[in-house]
Amino acid sequence: MRSATVGAGVRPGPAVAAVLTVLAAPAFFVAELPLLGIALLAGGLLVAWAVSRGGAGAVPVAGAASRAGVGAGPVAGSGATAAPAGPAFPAGDGRGSGSAARPPNLLRDLSLIAIGLLIVRTIPLAAELDDWSMVKFTLALGGAVAVPYAISRWVYRDRATAFPWRGGGRWGRIHWSWLIAVLVLGWLILPWYFISSGVYLNWPEVDDADLIARLFIGVGAVGIWDELFFICTVFTVLLRHFPPWLANVLQAIVFVSFLWELGYRSWGPALTVPFALVQGWIYLRTHSLAYVVTVHLLFDAVVFAVLVHAHNPHLFDVFVTVP
Repeated sequence: MRSATVGAGVRPGPAVAAVLTVLAAPAFFVAELPLLGIALLAGGLLVAWAVSRGGAGAVPVAGAASRAGVGAGPVAGSGATAAPAGPAFPAGDGRGSGSAARPPNLLRDLSLIAIGLLIVRTIPLAAELDDWSMVKFTLALGGAVAVPYAISRWVYRDRATAFPWRGGGRWGRIHWSWLIAVLVLGWLILPWYFISSGVYLNWPEVDDADLIARLFIGVGAVGIWDELFFICTVFTVLLRHFPPWLANVLQAIVFVSFLWELGYRSWGPALTVPFALVQGWIYLRTHSLAYVVTVHLLFDAVVFAVLVHAHNPHLFDVFVTVP
């Protein structure tokens, strides 16, 4: 059965609501205009409410099932690209709400993205390695994933977000080849980017073992969080209403905006935009959080080494593209 959304094209009302909601991310994290970001979120949710009132906010059950598996079994002909937006639980099995799964609702789903963005915006995203900064990052970023998940599961009772760790099967030759390619591409590109642009200065100087250890933990933890929020929350929610190409573009806007404030500035978007899009595409193909996290952590391992080398040229002196 074909997706109702794909068959009918992208409906303008839901698309406008999603775009307004997503544009809050560059308002928050690039322009750093929180009032504009709040206004965009309010506008997006208002449009979603109007769409829902008009009967277009809930995806028809067939369309929702074909993308998210909500209230239905596997979709015939969907292959490996069916979006893993949420697990289906039979009515009354003790894990769901005791009744048939609620169909996706645009207002509910966009509110999850809005809540996550607002929680992230409660802290500055400049990289800092002191104890209090790391606590703030843990609470804010953790809350941006946990709160939408809890609301979806226990308040909305529709399980809109999901964290499928293992995915659809074992990793094959292509999977392992891409992991190697990520390391090689990172080794070639990242030293030139960070050092020639000077953006490595957006991270604190690490000149002793304690700071280097803190940087390693911080870079890795944020990398894991990126996939939990941008892919398993934002992307997964958007897939319940939009075709994969549009959902992927929208999640990439949020992804790249966050990375901008974090420190990936100058010509960083030339790297972060394709990275975000490829991560979304890989998730669609593999349905595996473990795999996209592995890709991200390998990339971030190179980021960590480059940052340490940029501040301490005698450490990790293995890069051939250092300017």
